[in-house]
Amino acid sequence: MAGIVGYGAYIPRNRITSEEIAKQWGKDPGSIQRGLLLKEKSVPGLDEDTITISVAAGRGALERAGIEPGRVGALYIGSESHPYAVKPSGTIVSEALGVGPDLHVADFEFACKAGTEAMFVALGLVEAGRVEYAMGIGADTSQGAPNDALEYSASAGGAAYIFGKEHLLVDVLETYSFTTDTPDFWRREGEFYPRHGGRFTGEPAYFKHVMTATERILEKTGFKPKDFRYVVLHMPNGKFPLSAAKQLGFTKEQWETGWIVPQMGNTYSGSSPTGLAAILDVADPDDLILITSFGSGAGSDSFVLRATELLPERRDRAPTVRQMLDGTRRYLTYGQYAKYREKIIVND
Repeated sequence: MAGIVGYGAYIPRNRITSEEIAKQWGKDPGSIQRGLLLKEKSVPGLDEDTITISVAAGRGALERAGIEPGRVGALYIGSESHPYAVKPSGTIVSEALGVGPDLHVADFEFACKAGTEAMFVALGLVEAGRVEYAMGIGADTSQGAPNDALEYSASAGGAAYIFGKEHLLVDVLETYSFTTDTPDFWRREGEFYPRHGGRFTGEPAYFKHVMTATERILEKTGFKPKDFRYVVLHMPNGKFPLSAAKQLGFTKEQWETGWIVPQMGNTYSGSSPTGLAAILDVADPDDLILITSFGSGAGSDSFVLRATELLPERRDRAPTVRQMLDGTRRYLTYGQYAKYREKIIVND
């Protein structure tokens, strides 16, 4: 059986509150917070991007795995905000982590589920025996157009997972993927900001895919919602995962830990993997965990996991998600935020 042998996460310390964004556009902060259940979001620093976030998360995963970097035979990074249009992010990350050069590297895209896409393929290579260890990373510095709903939620962060067959922290019991052509969110080449279909992104996109993937992996495994200690669903805002979890039959106690307080903003490729990292930071041996991602376009990946006896021994080797959420924070004005995210374009 293959599973997770190491994991790590990273969340930038820069933040901007939904109140600060709402005031800029003359909107009621209270209605924004009630409508999206978002209080603040993470913002990458001027020296942070998908690559630096992947490196930070990957180092945490290697520390918890306790393996030599050179034993990693594949490295995949899922993101919708790779810093280069042509040059791969993975080559830089592999050099920084010291896992090269004898490995397979690729950059993945699938909107917000690119991270679980990378995890899915990394797991498959290990299960097939092609490599001893493989790393899958989801990381982003997502953007939302000024005065758009995405501006309140499109944030930055990431998580990394190393898969192997020995000394498992988490057993992977089953996987399932559900994919259709549902054009709810897109960005053409050369466009700075993505566009979305508004209310169309809800029922035919997010809920259809997240709920179908979750229902079918439950059918495939024979488990019921009550069998799980924790569940984490993709978090484009605060309300969607809560509504989906309730409709699927999960309780508040099962989802509140993996929900990782969406006040920090979670619309990025590492949102559900980062939620999983928050769960692994507190899970007990034998706890059953279910994770379902979502990526516009559209698709969902589901994983059924079981924590092992080794997990509590290894998790203190790297910073936890809660430590990053509650640690040193720097709150930005909208002007600083616009500067950091290059929202002001100056034509020479």
